[in-house]
Amino acid sequence: MSNVSPSGPPMAASPLTRAVLEIDEYASGLGWDRPARLFALVDTARLRAQAPSLGGRLGATGDDAATAYTPIEQEELPAGKPLDEFLGTIAWPDAVAGCALTVERLMLPPSAEAAVPKGLDEAGLSKWVARHPDRQEVRMTVAVLRDGAREAAIRLREKDSPSEVLTGPDLVPGLADALAATFEA
Repeated sequence: MSNVSPSGPPMAASPLTRAVLEIDEYASGLGWDRPARLFALVDTARLRAQAPSLGGRLGATGDDAATAYTPIEQEELPAGKPLDEFLGTIAWPDAVAGCALTVERLMLPPSAEAAVPKGLDEAGLSKWVARHPDRQEVRMTVAVLRDGAREAAIRLREKDSPSEVLTGPDLVPGLADALAATFEA
């Protein structure tokens, strides 16, 4: 049985997973080779109550709306600033239940770890990975909630299909930790 709904991204059990897959599908529609994108996640029911005119445009109704998150894309991330430094400058208002980030990277299989040359700086390591024959281009979408819940989706460029997206809470722990830190007081 396919996990792809007829009207959009793959079906998912949890509201956070649905939000991550919605963001992944949005990013997919924009194509590859795009800059990172940051999203605030707001409680859909709360948003509908505070702005009733948004009702039909949100697409969540009934019980689904009571447990759903609406992703709201933030301004473009500053060019040239390392992602970890930028994330360290973020503070979210109380109305934001969580946040998500989608970013493209090159990844290597675990088997390549033993072959990494010793003593490379970050720039040298990036060049080495970019030349490695087993590299994979991936888009990672990672989300965290204030309560600590996490979810991630990974889409390989070579398998660019909604039915091939991998999901799980522990796929990109470092990025999830960095996003969670944006909620710390």
